Amino acid sequence: MNMSATYTAFIRKQAADLGFDHCGIAHAVQLDDDARRLEKWLNKGMHGSMHYMENHFDKRIDPRKLVDNAQSVITLLLNYYPEQQQQPDAPKISKYAYGQDYHEVIRAKLNTLLARMQETMGEISGRGFVDSAPVLERSWAQRSGLGWLGKNGMIIHKQAGSFFFIATLITDLVLEYDGPVTDHCGSCTRCLDACPTGALVQPGVVDGSKCISYFTIELKEMLIPENMQGKFDNWMFGCDVCQDVCPWNRFSKPNKTPEFTPVPEILNFTTKQWEELTEEEFKKIFRQSPMKRSKYAGIRRNLRFING
Repeated sequence: MNMSATYTAFIRKQAADLGFDHCGIAHAVQLDDDARRLEKWLNKGMHGSMHYMENHFDKRIDPRKLVDNAQSVITLLLNYYPEQQQQPDAPKISKYAYGQDYHEVIRAKLNTLLARMQETMGEISGRGFVDSAPVLERSWAQRSGLGWLGKNGMIIHKQAGSFFFIATLITDLVLEYDGPVTDHCGSCTRCLDACPTGALVQPGVVDGSKCISYFTIELKEMLIPENMQGKFDNWMFGCDVCQDVCPWNRFSKPNKTPEFTPVPEILNFTTKQWEELTEEEFKKIFRQSPMKRSKYAGIRRNLRFING
């Protein structure tokens, strides 16, 4: 067995030991097609007020500008599908936010993986990313055979659906590479038809400036545009509609990551309890939750909007 094969097998085993559900590896190259698509998307203003999407364009499309002499992009998927769901009439929260903040959970796993690689392989360079840097993680997931880009803009894994976090580790190691898989959305348009705000403007293209997740999480202004009134389908933080209706998510299984155990209040709070929540209580209950991204004021704004 050559060293690339040995190292590849080692990385896959360590990733599985750390709890990652799937691991794919692609050759680090410049993503020319993705560069054109990203430029078009930005030029149409589909990123709304998320101006950080415009930054570091060159690094976004070329991993070799993030890690010197980068040779390989390792993509890891971590399932977050919850075993339990919220009370039916409560303000809805995206499933990814039921437990602890995934950034912290995954960053710790990536750091451990890189440390184990360095212990075994010596002087290697690498950087791990989870939503924290200009990396086109869905493109790399696709290139490394972990799924195809669904019409809802999500990576869909044929055996496991789309309720996954994507993490990326770029390294200067030469490894064995996976190839892309074929698209299996076929003629299905359930996600396009179900999107409450028409944010899925064409297959695989999400107009971020129309997405409920954008309005309830990313938008910093205290007023949500009036033309969205009545379209939020009771979503208070994020939105899962385009994943919930996807036939491939019938294969979703509950995650095995203890940190993603739902915060009890998320499952059990009624609308009234959300409305009566104080800022002090919010900070205490959700101190480790992704919901703190919207801050207390954002959650209050979202509540007012969906109940208005």
